Amino acid sequence: MNSQRMEKVVAPVIEKLEKLSQVELAAELSWCWGSYQNDQNPSGLVEKSEAALGFFRASREKNSKSVAKKLVDDLEAALA
Repeated sequence: MNSQRMEKVVAPVIEKLEKLSQVELAAELSWCWGSYQNDQNPSGLVEKSEAALGFFRASREKNSKSVAKKLVDDLEAALA
């Protein structure tokens, strides 16, 4: 995981999850981001980011305009 890229992408990812009615996943990701900033343990953050990425990919398959390709690409790069 690239923490600098994650720092740039986590807020837009949380915002998009909330817009797509994934409030619980958005809250979990937000909590994991705060936890990561405190303890530098990325396990929960990576897990929830991968869940968000999976949701975004599925959403794009149904409707390619539902989630910006750049957001998906940025999240993938942050997780790499």
